[in-house]
Amino acid sequence: MNDSRTYGLLSIPVIVAALGYFVDIYDLLLFSITRVPSLRSLGLSEEEVLKQGEAILMWQMAGLLLGGIIWGVMGDKKGRLSVLFGSILLYSLGNIANGFVDNVTQFKIIRFIAGIGLAGELGAGITLVSELIPKEKRGVATSMVAGIGLLGAVLAYFLKEAFHWRTCYFIGGGMGLLLLILRISVFESGMFHKVKQLDVAKGKFIMLFNNGERFRRYLLSILIGLPTWYVIGVLVTFSKEFGEYFGIAEKIDSGRAIMFAYAAISAGDILIGLVSQWLRSRKKALYIFYAITAFFIVLFFTSLWGGTSQQMYWICAGLGFGTGFWAIFVTMGAEQFGTNLRATAATTIPNMVRGMLTVFILPLFQLLRIITDYVTAGWLTGLIIMIITVTAAFYTKETFNKDLDYLEMEEMMP
Repeated sequence: MNDSRTYGLLSIPVIVAALGYFVDIYDLLLFSITRVPSLRSLGLSEEEVLKQGEAILMWQMAGLLLGGIIWGVMGDKKGRLSVLFGSILLYSLGNIANGFVDNVTQFKIIRFIAGIGLAGELGAGITLVSELIPKEKRGVATSMVAGIGLLGAVLAYFLKEAFHWRTCYFIGGGMGLLLLILRISVFESGMFHKVKQLDVAKGKFIMLFNNGERFRRYLLSILIGLPTWYVIGVLVTFSKEFGEYFGIAEKIDSGRAIMFAYAAISAGDILIGLVSQWLRSRKKALYIFYAITAFFIVLFFTSLWGGTSQQMYWICAGLGFGTGFWAIFVTMGAEQFGTNLRATAATTIPNMVRGMLTVFILPLFQLLRIITDYVTAGWLTGLIIMIITVTAAFYTKETFNKDLDYLEMEEMMP
């Protein structure tokens, strides 16, 4: 079922997937970057900025969770390109609408809708690139997609500094609509075309749960990515609040912290692809980056007491670099499943991790805040997540250089 075409690292599918993810990340992180000024402009107090900021973020992540399932199933049933077109149209229109909100309720609803749209881009892009690029270059290609794409957060920060927050949403929506023109030049995966003709179950979400061994693969694929959204969703997004508890005299700009983190994540995502290639192992590369993440989590909670804003930004950069394994983690998810279920898995896995911020990471952090205090809750949450993640990685199968030309068979027939 291999495609007869041979694509290189700088081919149109890789470039377009990278630019698509660039806009996706811009829009995904824009709320976190503009959270404080946008909510203040709606008349919220400092306490409400924190409380409602968490709530809006959870609504966006809930949208990502739902969208991951919708777009994943569509990717296996209708094709990878249909997801890329549909998801980018929805989140582009959603972000344009976001520029017109005038209360928190509207903010929540529109971020939920935009979240549904944002859920499709990465999984479909990684699936398409994984199936089009030769397996010897697959890890480097997907790392390039993520490395370039993650710089969208850096652009979001600089535009936030230059323009009103509403204008930033309009720009994001406009960039997304322009991307639809580029999508025309991308071909569908040959693997998908051939599977489309076969009488096998395609994109059947329940198949991820109705077989014990397959569910195990799916669950482990989700758990190995947990540190990414603990770092971004808790430590970096709320770096302003942590800075106040640490006694940092200068006010921390959370948007700037996100910019530092994502610039470093981009570098980490490109490097981990090369490290994985050199070690000929996805798992060994993951362990190295887990260790870097753990090191900077320790620094975050031990070295910033009475520190400076610049120290906070650089430690956020270190945390970002350590969690620069997003591309490899999503690639591993795509490599764990057959062609008839690959888009469903690869699209839902990263969005399940994002959704875990809503259903597990933030609730755990909030619960521990009630039992202990803000800072203690932060490091305890990190400790629990790192233990879960390293354990999951240990039991995950190595997928380096794996042939993707196979199917998932449906054991439980309707």
